Amino acid sequence: MWYGLPLTHTVKEERDDGDQLQRGPFPTRHYSDGRPLVCRLPFEPRHVEELMLERGVHVDHSTINRWVVKYSPQLEEAFHRRKRTVWVSWRMDETYIKVKGAWKYLYRAVDKYGATIDFLLTEHRDKDAALRFLKKATRRNGLPETITIDGSDANEAAIKSYNAAHGASIAIRQVKYLNNVVEQDHRGVKRITRPMLGFKAFDAAQATLVGIELMHMIRKRQLVVEEGDKGLTAAELFYSLAA
Repeated sequence: MWYGLPLTHTVKEERDDGDQLQRGPFPTRHYSDGRPLVCRLPFEPRHVEELMLERGVHVDHSTINRWVVKYSPQLEEAFHRRKRTVWVSWRMDETYIKVKGAWKYLYRAVDKYGATIDFLLTEHRDKDAALRFLKKATRRNGLPETITIDGSDANEAAIKSYNAAHGASIAIRQVKYLNNVVEQDHRGVKRITRPMLGFKAFDAAQATLVGIELMHMIRKRQLVVEEGDKGLTAAELFYSLAA
């Protein structure tokens, strides 16, 4: 499970600091543990509630869930302002995420070197869903030269539709072994989500996946940092997004 804040973060009264992360309507608290547990460990909110109680902090697991939904979009926006440029050869695939007892589809893409390009949770696995993901990915990362996919007819149709609508010339490769890069990369996300045994709401699932994907990208050193900050740990880099 990912929680919108590291446990050392101070939550202040709601205000807008421009580029600063907008604080939520929670009273000021100081947390005693310095690791962003939710981003990298398969914890449920109730587990974190227990951990924080052991440290003398009383917070309900439902509050932790609200943090996830509120802060994930802000952290994602902060990350993308500092995200490294990805390569022009993409690998696109989808994996399964259980929401309210039903399988949903997490579209993901990485470049040839394994850097995450983008992700999107969808209700369906079809051309329209694949096209939504492709539009989101290209809007943030520019046009690729090539997209490698598996045998998915829906993904192929989505890329052809995008090319026709936007006058693009993205080349399509359907080579199974070349897509091993993205299929292996799914593991970094599924390692966290699998022990959760599914999500109860689609919006909460999407918000949680944002945090998991962000931490996954930070571990892959996709966050641009100053020269003197290159030795920072993944946790310290995460903190810098909320600074």
